[in-house]
Amino acid sequence: MTNRPRTSRGSWFRRFDDAGLEDRLVLDKQLAAHERAALGNWHWEIWARDEQLPPGGPWRVWLICAGRGFGKTRAGAEWVRDVARQDPEARIALVGASLGEVRSVMVEGESGVLAASPGALAPEFEPSLKRLLWPNGAQAFLYSAGEPESLRGPQHSHAWCDEIAKWDNAGGRAIAAWDNLQLGMRLGDHPRVLATSTPRRVPLMTRLMAEARGGAVVVARGRTADNAGVLPTTYYEAMLDQFGGSSLGRQELDGELLGEVDGALWSRALIERCRAAVLPQERVRTVIGVDPPAGGASGSGGDACGIVVAALLADGSAAVLADASVERAGPEQWARAVADAAAAWDADRVIAEANQGGKMVEAVLRAADAALPITLVHASTGKVARAEPVAALYQSGKVRHAGLFAALEDEMCGLMTGGRYEGPGRSPDRADALVWALTELCLQRRARPRVLAM
Repeated sequence: MTNRPRTSRGSWFRRFDDAGLEDRLVLDKQLAAHERAALGNWHWEIWARDEQLPPGGPWRVWLICAGRGFGKTRAGAEWVRDVARQDPEARIALVGASLGEVRSVMVEGESGVLAASPGALAPEFEPSLKRLLWPNGAQAFLYSAGEPESLRGPQHSHAWCDEIAKWDNAGGRAIAAWDNLQLGMRLGDHPRVLATSTPRRVPLMTRLMAEARGGAVVVARGRTADNAGVLPTTYYEAMLDQFGGSSLGRQELDGELLGEVDGALWSRALIERCRAAVLPQERVRTVIGVDPPAGGASGSGGDACGIVVAALLADGSAAVLADASVERAGPEQWARAVADAAAAWDADRVIAEANQGGKMVEAVLRAADAALPITLVHASTGKVARAEPVAALYQSGKVRHAGLFAALEDEMCGLMTGGRYEGPGRSPDRADALVWALTELCLQRRARPRVLAM
């Protein structure tokens, strides 16, 4: 084969220029039919990028910190397969955010261990025992990071921990799960742990990054773009369209661990602590917070219209349900977006700032939906001053985010004490809509019944 610099162990094989085709033709003539099939379908060491393959040297913890769609799950599954194949005595821990995710993603998923273990190399999955058993005797056991005590006692030689930044941080469970796992890594001559995750500034990820600076953790980094040739084009383009250019895009697509800005009312670590995919209580009230574009009803459409859906829950806390904001929209477009959001979420009220256009804002909203229940609010203080008591609700754990809201959270982290805004765009329109909604739900004083003297 031709002699040329190689940027990856298998990069020569994946090239589709004339030189790459020449290399593959030469190799094809040297292999038997079954070898060609194995190379094309199973030979991970050829197809993988360097960042997806184990580092050299006597490492103990290997962290793949990369964007969505990079191939972290496939790298983890292939590493587990290789460990089990090479070591019949291997006792491998598979740890995820929940047992359901371990099974559906790490074991049975499209890039999971079973998919990476074809033919005679496949292990037997025993769901009732939460175990994978390979023909040579190697075993892997399933654990939930949400149950740290389940990792207290069992011993392992290897472990794969997936999406560690998603592990439940409430009550220190993520750290406890990690520590209990580490205390049980005492089988074999060289116990090793692979952790794969999209980065978020949560305590466990911050700790591992600090340990990496001291040399105790080997970190491999990667971006969604590194795997663009494999990902579906529609998915990749949609992710770029939705998150490209945002701070959250740097985290979710580029795999960056975003820093915090001194003086910000919200930190990303705080928002992560308040994130909950499943809400524990039913909705009592649902409102739509609206920050109309500058100029109100007569705006030119150059600014965004902040539209945020929030709900009061039965336990007295609040949840942010959706960011339905629209950009560069005229009055009819943003009013229709508000009405659509109210209908989709069965909102009982729209809270709209009236400083920009006054009654004209209400008229535009009524034109979109005559039955829309509207409350107009007037801003007597600046955006940052209005946001401070809402930020305090987050600090006390009284607000949850039912999902990832990239653009909204970028704006929230750009609101600074002292009245400054250092986030994206000219104005925090989405964050202001959030503030109006949560103020209505959590901070408005309600009149209490009282007995009048006769």
